[in-house]
This record gives sequence, structure tokens and C-alpha cells, in this order.
Amino acid sequence: MSSSPPAPATPGVAPHSPPAPRLGLVLLVCCLAQFLVTLSVAIVNVALPDIQRGLGFSAESLQWVVNAYTVTFAGFLLLGGRIADLFGRRRIFLAGVALFALASLAGGLSQNAGTLVAARAVQGLAAAVIAPTTLAVLGTSFKDPHQRHRAFGAWGAVSGAGGAFGALAGGALTDAFSWRWVLFVNLPIGVLLLAGIAWGISELRHAGEDRRIDVAGALTVTLGLLALVLGIVQSGPHGWGSAATLVPLLGGLALLGAFVLVEGRFAPQPLIPLGIFRSRSVVAANVVAMTSGAALFSMFYFLTLFLNQVRDYSPLRTGFAYLPLALAIMVAAQFSAALVRVLGPRTTLLVSMALTAAGLLWLSRLTEDSGFAGGLLGPTLVVGIGQGISMSASAIAGVAGVRPQQAGLASGLLNATRQLGGALGLAVVAAVATSRADGLLDGVARPTAELARHAQASGHPLSIAVAAALSAVGLLASLAAPGRSPAPTGTRTGGDSAAPAPAAAPAATGTTGPGEI
Repeated sequence: MSSSPPAPATPGVAPHSPPAPRLGLVLLVCCLAQFLVTLSVAIVNVALPDIQRGLGFSAESLQWVVNAYTVTFAGFLLLGGRIADLFGRRRIFLAGVALFALASLAGGLSQNAGTLVAARAVQGLAAAVIAPTTLAVLGTSFKDPHQRHRAFGAWGAVSGAGGAFGALAGGALTDAFSWRWVLFVNLPIGVLLLAGIAWGISELRHAGEDRRIDVAGALTVTLGLLALVLGIVQSGPHGWGSAATLVPLLGGLALLGAFVLVEGRFAPQPLIPLGIFRSRSVVAANVVAMTSGAALFSMFYFLTLFLNQVRDYSPLRTGFAYLPLALAIMVAAQFSAALVRVLGPRTTLLVSMALTAAGLLWLSRLTEDSGFAGGLLGPTLVVGIGQGISMSASAIAGVAGVRPQQAGLASGLLNATRQLGGALGLAVVAAVATSRADGLLDGVARPTAELARHAQASGHPLSIAVAAALSAVGLLASLAAPGRSPAPTGTRTGGDSAAPAPAAAPAATGTTGPGEI
């Protein structure tokens, strides 16, 4: 995977570095592309209630607007990086941005729920190509280590800014025009990116490398997870014992079993060499990332619905309500690496997941009468601090002790796990919330608006409490993280020393920024 860029002199690569004056353009293009990826998640999140009313989504099916993007993004993320390495990063970068823009246009023009969900799935596929390619281009364009680290720092800051800006932009566009503009806004950004890539990015591909790609692995893991999410969603209206629930659940498990078989025995170039899971630190970090993603995705989804449907917040007011959380994540992330150096990965992760669980438990006490200052501000700040620390700390733990050659794989795997955890967690939590709300309305032929509002008000805080329980699982998993960051393994003795580890890229390709749900 190309999320960890190669060292300046990589055998078998024909570099075509841009001249120094164009490095600024390269950085601008890569950061704008990453901004597009993060913006397109957060900006849609705030518009969900209007999308539901506009296209007639049910309470159960609305989550597909989020999960169609998330599952395809995560499922094809590792494959996207390898395709860019093999077939040319400039060419694949152009194709990914063009596909993203076309999918955004199709989504904005959607006249029914199915078309929008399909467009969001294609957006996720395009994002899976764009995100790793931006990091690979930065890593091969900036040769000086100091400049490279500054470029990665700018990329990471833009990831967070996309989430923060997306919440506000989504609210403003939905209030001023309609929900469709949260998708149309990607078109001018896409046009600028296409021009910038064509002008400023030089082609680069790995020469003479095995060009086989693990399409079977990407398809089985993506379709398997989609089937699992479908089965969990179906449990709400049909029950866990129904064929509508069991068939996709069993089919999803079978496909995931096939994925493990493909990766372990048949794939010549597997997306995920299963041996990487022999590292206890890698397993612990991925469990933390999965539960953290599940908790944060669920909180954003249900808090947005609560603010709009129960507290009657406008989309713009909802965007402003997320600002303290977004800022807390961004600020806490800046201090996370320093905390890991002082406390070690294990203690830092324990603190971060404890803060996240405590903040979500506090937030689950929301009632129909809760105000912003008394009910939202405090707990969202606590959650934001916990998540900001967790993102960087889990990234450090996720690559601790792996061979230098697997650092890119480990970092890409961590982000894919976070996205997949978000999709599965949201499906589970949504099923619980829907069951609670339906139970309160069971037997009521024509519920009044007040009764329906009360049912929603009881279901949403319960969903946040379940998200807190998921964070507690991540807290337990943190115990398996290393107390101190071990040196990378795989160094050979004697004259044949291992190649030095490539300069570290941000460990979460397509990093989940605040509001990136």
C-alpha cells in the first residue's frame, strides 16, 4: 500500500520529480484532494434529515447514505493504493477525481433513495483511490525529509479541517439552497483538482513489478461487509430470526470467510498478508480503531437526528453545534504524539478510550429539554479530546514492532478498520435505537406528533449509550497495546542490512477527521 511513501531512492522506480517551483502546487493539489474526501463525509452528515424527507428514506435505510460510502471506501482502500503504484499515480489520480465528481453529480440529481445510495457507493470507491494516492505523491515528490514532514503535517491538518468545515458548509448549503448542494459543491472542487493534477503532478509507476492485483480479496471483503450491514439493518423491521435478516448475515459471513481463504492461500499479492496479525500491538490498535470508529460514527449520526428531529435545530445550527467537538479533536490530536512519548501507547490509549466512553455516557443523558450549554457542550468536548488522542495513539501503536516494509500496510489497514468499524457499529446501534422507538409506538394506530417525538427522543440517547459500550470494548483492547513503542522488527545483521523504514506518512490514510462520518 502506498500510504507510507518510499525512500527517495527506491529500486525499480522511475522517478520524475517535479521541479522545486512546482512543489507548492503538488502540495496544494494533494491537500485539496484530501479535503474533498473528508468534506464529502461531514457535509452530508448534517444534511441527513433533509435527505430523509426529500427522498423518502425510512428510519432504517437512512444510514445507507453514510454506510454505502464508508464500506466501499474501506473495502477498496488498500487495493486503491496498489493500483496507483502499478498503473501510474497521475493517471489513477485523474481517474479517481473524475469518478468522484461524476458520482457527486449523479447523487445531487437523484430522484430516489436507491440512486443516491449507489452514487455514494461510487464516491467511496473513488475516495479509496484518491486518499492513498495523495500520500504517495507527496512522499515521492518531496525528497528533503524536513519538507516531507511539513507536507504530511499540512495534509493531516487539512483532513481535520475538512471535517470541521464540512459540518458548517453542509448546514449553510442545506439552509440556503437544498441538500442537493452538499453534493454539487464537489463539482467545482473536482474541476480545479483535474486542472491541478494535469499541470502539476508528474507520472510515476513501479517498473518491472508483479502487476497482479487482488481484486478477489477486495470484492469478497467489501461485499461481505455490505451483506453483514444489510442483515443488521433488516433486523429492525423484520426481526433477527427472519429470512430477510439471516440470509444476508450468513452470506456476509461466508464472503468474509472466503476473503480470509483468498488472502491466506490464493492471492499472489494479497491485500492483507495475514501474518501481520501475529503482532499483538497491531491487533490491539485495530480493535481500538474499530470500536472508536463505531462509537464516533454512531454518535454523529444519531446526534444529528436528535438535534434536528427532537430539538428542532436547523442544519446550520447543527453545524455550529459540532464546532466544539471538531476543535477539541484537532487540538488534542496535536498533543497525542507527545503523550505517547511520555506515557507509552498503552496508557495513552487507555486514557483516550476512557475519556471517549465517559463523554458518550454523559451525552446519553440527553432529554427532549436539553440545551446546548447544559446538555451538549461538556460531553462533546470530552469525546473530542478522547478521540483526538486516540487517532494518533492508535496509529503509533498500529505500526509498532512491524517490519519497515509493512509500515504502509499496517497504517492503511488501521484506517480501513476504523471505517469498517464505523459502518458495522452504526448498523448495530441503529437497530437498537429503531427497536426502542418502535417498541414505544407498538400498538398505537395513529401516534401523535408528540408521542413520535418522545419515541425518537428515547431511542437516540440509547444509541449513544450503546456507542459508549463499544468504546469500553476499545478500552479493554488497549490493555494489549505495548507499554513502550518497540523498535521496528526485521533488521538483519551482517552485511545485508534491512532497508531503512520509509519516512512516516500520516498513519491513517484518509484519516477520520472531526465530523467525518
